[in-house]
Amino acid sequence: MNLKTVLISCVLTLGCSLCSKLSAQDTVKVNEQELQQKLSQSNWEVRIAQQEYLAARADYRQSNGIFLPQVDLSYTAMTTNNPLMAFGSKLNQEIVSMQDFNPALLNDPDRIDNFATEIAVNQPLINVDGIYQRKAAKAKMAAMQLKSSRTQEGMKIELKKAYMMLQLAYGSQKVVDKAAEMAESGYQMVNDYYGEGMVQKADVLMADLHRKQMETMQQSVHNQIKAASNRIAYLVGDSSRTQVYAPKDELDSNLQANLAEASLSPNRSDIKAMENAATAYQKMAQASKMAFLPRLNAFGRYQLFDDQPFQADANGYIVGAQLSWSVFNGYQNAAKSEKAKVEYQKARYEADQYKSQSLSEFTETKNKLQLATFKVKQQKLALQQAKEAYQIRKDRFSEGLEKTTDLLQAETQLYQSEMGLLKALFEYDLTHAYLEFLTK
Repeated sequence: MNLKTVLISCVLTLGCSLCSKLSAQDTVKVNEQELQQKLSQSNWEVRIAQQEYLAARADYRQSNGIFLPQVDLSYTAMTTNNPLMAFGSKLNQEIVSMQDFNPALLNDPDRIDNFATEIAVNQPLINVDGIYQRKAAKAKMAAMQLKSSRTQEGMKIELKKAYMMLQLAYGSQKVVDKAAEMAESGYQMVNDYYGEGMVQKADVLMADLHRKQMETMQQSVHNQIKAASNRIAYLVGDSSRTQVYAPKDELDSNLQANLAEASLSPNRSDIKAMENAATAYQKMAQASKMAFLPRLNAFGRYQLFDDQPFQADANGYIVGAQLSWSVFNGYQNAAKSEKAKVEYQKARYEADQYKSQSLSEFTETKNKLQLATFKVKQQKLALQQAKEAYQIRKDRFSEGLEKTTDLLQAETQLYQSEMGLLKALFEYDLTHAYLEFLTK
């Protein structure tokens, strides 16, 4: 019996060698709250969505130009002997004399230098199309802000799913390690019976095959842990990918509050984002219509002139207002208005389609949650039955009243029931979390 105990210990040590690979790497224990904090700061999708919102906000701020003045400052240095430019420069510099009206000098003037400083102010007064463009930019900004918020919520549910997959993988590891221990113990029992002539060689090979299958499952679970850790590392922006994560808690085995009465909220951020996007296109369509109206803008110029650089012996100003009306520009405005109307209608259809899809997804998820609840209850009963059946067959096998195949079948059924319960809990918790996400 001592030799048997040593053999069991050695085989179990080899069977758990896969776990030592995990411990050889950097294993970090985390909980979901810690990961969610990292996600808000480092997730790629969240950061991209935030930049899209900031870009939309910049577009909206750019629309302030329809109310605020435009101020330009310029300095020009020029030399010329062009008759018109030369005489005009002298007028601006306030140095015209009687001899400058000599026809010979007017037709063939001497070269003259002119240095001009100008402050130009343009003030929009009435630009109706610009007002609607500003409203469109504001609606787009609101849509991008809501999209950014929903993206963060979506990444949180993705992280929750990845964390639950990690919990499932570690829970599966415990089940598989226990099953491997049972398979090793069963193999040793069958092998002892074979030595006593109580079973056939085929029974030993069958038990050995069952043991090897559990070792393969251990490798599979090891890969699942690495895959879940890799997914979490991506979501929280960990570029090293050298850490293996371990959950601080296990899958919740309790059924949570019933969401049967939950309903789809029209104020959900992604639905409102689609509505705001449609509103933005609507305002752009209205702006294209207003482009047919005239525009009224005021302007002012204050100028300083001299024939020496950085001097200002003469000055003058211009103040005025301009009423402009693009009566016909080759059908461009009409075509733009037609296209903007089509784009708004398309955005309206897309928003309605998205709401319809969201309602369908919500209803389907509610049905999935109800089914997942039944599965959890069923798997708990199945596990209870499998434990009882395994214990009975094990006792009967030790008394020679059961076949090896019956014992291995009972072991397999117990292992599958434990794995089935884990998967049912995972499916239930994930569906419940996703339904909460849909109702936000």
